[in-house]
Amino acid sequence: MSLSAIPFDPELTPGARNAVRACLRVQPGEKVTLIADRESAGIAAAIARELDEVGANARHWLLEELAPRPLSDMPAPILDDLETSQVSVFAVVAQSNELGSRMQMTRVVNRRKIRHAHMVNISARIMMEGMRADYEAVDGLSVRLLEITSKCNEVRAANPAGTSIVATMNPEYRWLKTSGIISQNTWGNLPGGEVWTTPGEVNGVFVVDGVVGDYLCAKYGDLGSTPLTLRVQGNRLKEAHCANRELEDEFWRYTHTDENSDRVGEFAIGTNIGVRDVIGNILQDEKIPGVHIAFGNPYGDHTGAKWYSSTHIDVVGRKFDIWADGRQLMRAGEFLV
Repeated sequence: MSLSAIPFDPELTPGARNAVRACLRVQPGEKVTLIADRESAGIAAAIARELDEVGANARHWLLEELAPRPLSDMPAPILDDLETSQVSVFAVVAQSNELGSRMQMTRVVNRRKIRHAHMVNISARIMMEGMRADYEAVDGLSVRLLEITSKCNEVRAANPAGTSIVATMNPEYRWLKTSGIISQNTWGNLPGGEVWTTPGEVNGVFVVDGVVGDYLCAKYGDLGSTPLTLRVQGNRLKEAHCANRELEDEFWRYTHTDENSDRVGEFAIGTNIGVRDVIGNILQDEKIPGVHIAFGNPYGDHTGAKWYSSTHIDVVGRKFDIWADGRQLMRAGEFLV
């Protein structure tokens, strides 16, 4: 279908323009694969309009026209179309157990070195908040942090909710910048704003008083009043406790899907200074200035980690103090660098 014909709220336009022009830097004549679902069709339509205005050659796909949801596999026509694209956008609201299909897509993106905007669980609110950030400023901050973290041996983080963790770095693993300025070397989530790596080892307690990721985020939302407390030892999740026992049980099952689902695969510092607090959506909330970690897939194609997991779930907290090799980078959620 043609997403260009779908009416949309004009308030979506600034964020869509940022995505196409500032983040992806789409050029006239470039081939673009635009993937959406029915729930995100209005947002995708705003992006399609911007692609038209810059003179891109965009092919539009609506998931529900190709396969039943939740997806067991990414539809073959989409994977085939990606093979000839320089740019791609995935603006979709996730459903349970679809991570595998998204990994099929990103494997093509990585192999073909496509400038890819990953907008899973995008919403109108995010388009009007995180997607309106000054991405040149976010990128500048991310560059400064990357210069520090890529050389450090240890990052320590704490917050008033009770988080106290130490991440020891593996010098063989790369730190990356996904600041919203997307290159062919590393696809990025939009809204962007983080520096991250696969840690060598994480130990301590992480109190999730923000949100958890994947499809659990939409189900449980902001955890400020019912935080999830996680104990990590030797880079493995050892305990999970929450007053909401349903969340506790579901999170535990998710992080024990395979042999590495309980392993910390990502250690990240959010850098989107246009975002101030949790809204209950992981796509934006993980970019809040502060620390988040993820259990499962370390995205080794980017970091150099040699292990793998079929799952990946982020956990986000609030109001962090952060130190890199003893140098304080953040106090109460505000950057000092």
